[in-house]
Amino acid sequence: MLEARLQQQFFESADLLYQSAESLSKPLATAAQLMLNSVTAGSRLMVAGHGLAAREAQQLGGWLLGRLEHERPGLAALVLNSHVGALHGTEAFSRQVLSLGHPGDLLLWLDAEGQSPAPAELIQAAHAQDMAVLALAPAEHEALRRLLSDTDVFVPLPAPRLVRRLTLMRVALLALCDALDAQLLGLE
Repeated sequence: MLEARLQQQFFESADLLYQSAESLSKPLATAAQLMLNSVTAGSRLMVAGHGLAAREAQQLGGWLLGRLEHERPGLAALVLNSHVGALHGTEAFSRQVLSLGHPGDLLLWLDAEGQSPAPAELIQAAHAQDMAVLALAPAEHEALRRLLSDTDVFVPLPAPRLVRRLTLMRVALLALCDALDAQLLGLE
């Protein structure tokens, strides 16, 4: 019984990844191009995550600063902290964006839960700094979508369960890093 339940976790994840591959390839390609444009212009990638996605933001920052599979110079990536002095959450993030962000920088917002209020203050801060926003969040996060401008990119995570969205987010972030490396290094 336990083995069957464990196997079901793999089957459900594999099914979701297979079903999402086609629908996510276009927004991920657009996101990779946005990231490439930022780093090749000498701008920074500012990464922030809400809740369980905060760990994914940390991991993404490490892959960008360091490497994933291929040796390359580190990219200018900054992982934003959700606790800065007396500030917490999106207020802390938005203060960092307003203080450290420059035109051409890119804000990457990760939220697998989608139950938090939309990070209006954070996205407004990015837009005030003339930064684009790349958001990975649950597909049904309409409040977040409404905050984004035409130059921003929304990558929807089409999964009903949090654990599946986290799986999908991890694979999407790995795919983005791979696409960025392929473009920067001229990989096939």
